[in-house]
Amino acid sequence: MRILRIFIAAASCALILGCGGKAKKIPLIKDEDVIHNNVDQLTQVIIYDVFTPPVASRIYGYATLAAYEALRYEKPEYNSITAQLKAFGQPPQPQQGVKYNYTLAATNAFFTVAHKVTFSIDSLKKYEAKVYAMYKDNLDDSTYARSMAFGEKIGKYILKRASVDNYPQTRGKPRFLGNDNPGNWHPTPPDYLDGVEFCWGTMHTFAVDTSTMFPLPPPPAFSESKDSQYFKQTMEVYNQSKNITPEQKTIAKFWDDNPFVIEHNGHMMFANKKITPGGHWIGITAIACKQTHADVVKTAQAYALTSIALYDAFICGWQVKYETNYIRPVTIINDKIDHDWLPMLQTPPFPEYPSGHSDISGASAVVLTHLFGDNFAYQDTSDLRYIGMQRHFDSFLKAADETSVSRFYGGIHFRNSVDQGAVQGRQVGEYIWKKLKLKK
Repeated sequence: MRILRIFIAAASCALILGCGGKAKKIPLIKDEDVIHNNVDQLTQVIIYDVFTPPVASRIYGYATLAAYEALRYEKPEYNSITAQLKAFGQPPQPQQGVKYNYTLAATNAFFTVAHKVTFSIDSLKKYEAKVYAMYKDNLDDSTYARSMAFGEKIGKYILKRASVDNYPQTRGKPRFLGNDNPGNWHPTPPDYLDGVEFCWGTMHTFAVDTSTMFPLPPPPAFSESKDSQYFKQTMEVYNQSKNITPEQKTIAKFWDDNPFVIEHNGHMMFANKKITPGGHWIGITAIACKQTHADVVKTAQAYALTSIALYDAFICGWQVKYETNYIRPVTIINDKIDHDWLPMLQTPPFPEYPSGHSDISGASAVVLTHLFGDNFAYQDTSDLRYIGMQRHFDSFLKAADETSVSRFYGGIHFRNSVDQGAVQGRQVGEYIWKKLKLKK
C-alpha cells in the first residue's frame, strides 16, 4: 500500500513538473487575442451591471483608449490618440532602453480604468488574475513589473480625464418625467420609467467641439390635424406595425439591443439582459479585426476609434433628444388612434428625436469603413450568444442603414427621426476621422 502511494505521488509530480523538474509554463496566447478577450470580458460586466447605452459608451471609451495608449509604443509609427482629444494632455512615456511587454501594459491600463467605471470588479479580477499569471510565467520579473507599472500609469492618466468630463456632476440629479404638454415626451408603457440620462448632452465630448456642433432641423410640429405632417408620420408608424413583413420583424429583433427589457407574463415580471447598442458595434469591430487578421496595435486602435465615435455620437444625439423632448409614437397612438396598441419593440425610456441607435450606428460605421474599407462583407455574429441571431452585411454602412430603419419597423421611432439620427451620426464619424492623425 505504501509503495502504491509513493507511485501515485510520483506520477502526480510528473504531470505537474516538466522535464527539468520545473513547472510547465502557461502558454502565451496571441497578443491581439488578449485584447479581444479583455474587451469581451468588459462587455459581459456591462451587460451584468445593466449600464445604460450612453454610460456603456463612456466605459468602452476610456477603457479602450487606455489600452491603445499603452500598446501603441509597440509600433512607434502610431500616434497618440488622446493627445489629439480634448482635455487629456500628453500621455506618459515608457522608459527608453528597457524592455516592456506592451500587451501586458495595455491589459493593466484597460482594467485600471475598468475597475473605476464599473461595479462588478470581482469578476474582472478573477479574469485578470489568469491573464497576469500567463505573463508572469513567461516574462522575467523586471519586465513584468515594469510593464505592469507603465500600464497602471497610463490607466491613471486616463482616469484623470474621466474625473472632469461632467459625469460625476450628473449623478444624483432629480428624475426626469417629462411633461404633459402636447407633443412632449412623458414616460411610456408598459413600465413608465423616468427619462434615462437627461443630462448626457452636457457631457464633455472626446473629439467633436461641442454637443451642438451638428444641429438637426426640428422634427414635425405636433398637430392633431389629419392633414399635418405630424399626424401622417404617426399613421405611418401605426400602419407599418399592422403590415410588417417577416423580414422586417427579423430586422427589428436583430437590432433591438435594449440592455434591460422588462417582460410581463400575467402578474409576473422578469428582465432580460442583452448587449447595448454600443456593445453591438464593439462586437462588429472585433469581427472586422479578426477577419482581416489585424495585428495587436491595429486591433486596439480600432476599438478605441469605434468607442470615440459611440461616445461623441451619444452626447450629440442626447443633446437634441432632451432639447426637443419629442413624444414617442406609442404615446400619441394610444391617445388618439388605438388605446391598446403597443409597438413590437419595447420603447426605451427617453425622448424620441433623433434615434440614438441610428446616430451611434452611423458614426461607428463611418469610422469602421475608413479603417477596413468600403464594401467590407461580414457575418454579424455579435448577438448570437444573446439572442441566437446572426445576419450578413455587405458593408458597415449598409448595416448602419438597416440598424436605423429597424427602429421604425419596431414601432419605437418615426421615420424622420431615424433618418435624421443617421445624418448626425455620419457627420460625427467623418469629423472624428478627419480630425485624428493616426500615424506619423
